[in-house]
Amino acid sequence: MKAISSMATRHVLADLLAASVEAGLPPVQLESVGGVDAATRVADGEAFDLVLLAEGALRRLSAEGHVDAATVTPLVLSQVAIAVPDPGAQPAEAPGGPAFADSAELRQALRTTTRIGYSTGPSGTALVKMIETWGLTAELGDRLVQARPGIPVAKSLAAGAVDLGFQQLSELVGQPGIRILGAMPDDCAIDTIFAGAVATASASPADAAEVLAFLASDAAAAITQRHSFVAV
Repeated sequence: MKAISSMATRHVLADLLAASVEAGLPPVQLESVGGVDAATRVADGEAFDLVLLAEGALRRLSAEGHVDAATVTPLVLSQVAIAVPDPGAQPAEAPGGPAFADSAELRQALRTTTRIGYSTGPSGTALVKMIETWGLTAELGDRLVQARPGIPVAKSLAAGAVDLGFQQLSELVGQPGIRILGAMPDDCAIDTIFAGAVATASASPADAAEVLAFLASDAAAAITQRHSFVAV
């Protein structure tokens, strides 16, 4: 079987799918790309058995008939975190709390930062909308630097291309050359629920549904948490 996912969940899904094989379920070949590209490929009719994306993207694909709406299953919740370059640092660890006390402190940090990195996909879109709501879009202007699809913000930070980066915590943990300040403040947190669904083009929908059920099971929770996601 074949599955497609966004880059944000590639590591946790690789481990979860390996565990599903150990549990006696059929193997799944996973391809992880930028979330926008993944949704486009599914919508264009490319054949997959499982589609694993942000819940909003899956709902849109189900409305268009590309995935089975009855099988859309929330899997994990991911927090957006904030990081800075730290040349020579060991792989980054997840911090215990938020990066800034509140949204006011974060806004001040944005105003004083030269280059602000953010990702494609739902978390990046949410950040841009939040900045617009705060009335900072014109002020920040071209200081906002969007990573190319499939390129982690952590890579831009480590390379010194941006000075403050926003991305899913799971994408920042374990990356060298950066320091994670923490999650977004509680009063402006950006959380994304990633979900899975059986593609309507699947040649083995029953097998795909079994694998999906495993990914959402209690047996998968420890793996989910190890990758800095929250099971839902």
